Amino acid sequence: MFYKDERLALFIDGSNLYAAAKALGFDIDYKLLRQEFVRRGKMLRAFYYTALLENDEYSPIRPLVDWLHYNGFTMVTKSAKEYTDSQGRRKVKGNMDVELAVDAMELAPRVDHIVLFSGDGDFRPLIESLQRQGVRVSVVSTIRSQPPMIADELRRQADNFIELDELKEVIGRPPREHPAERSFEVASSS
Repeated sequence: MFYKDERLALFIDGSNLYAAAKALGFDIDYKLLRQEFVRRGKMLRAFYYTALLENDEYSPIRPLVDWLHYNGFTMVTKSAKEYTDSQGRRKVKGNMDVELAVDAMELAPRVDHIVLFSGDGDFRPLIESLQRQGVRVSVVSTIRSQPPMIADELRRQADNFIELDELKEVIGRPPREHPAERSFEVASSS
């Protein structure tokens, strides 16, 4: 449910959206994603949040970050922390929840509708606060993966739930093999 005259902002939890699309078997075409939501309202901002491994010579996400930055997305990044888990696997920790929440609260007086691309239940209080300020909130994630990628409390709090799988034909492309992405998993402190 979108209105053409409403001021709109997108907040994309990069690792969460990547995991949801991967679980559904497709990659996101961010140019198409941006076009789709520009069509739905007056887009003020499209934020993309991700942690980066700065100490690697080559980061698999760096080309995407650069492309998004040059193509109308507001990039919010920070250095990820790398560690080895108890099974000896290389893990990366880079939670961007606080940055996303602060930016959404700051922008709330200037928008009518926020679209949150995340299934993280930690965002439920954020949505509740945005709604108290008169902002409508749509959440994009999926219940069609096993297990579902969206927390039930987040879906219930949102004004509108958009099933990512239903956007597949509009914003998706077939998955490509990303060899570097298999070399580590992103862990969030959810």
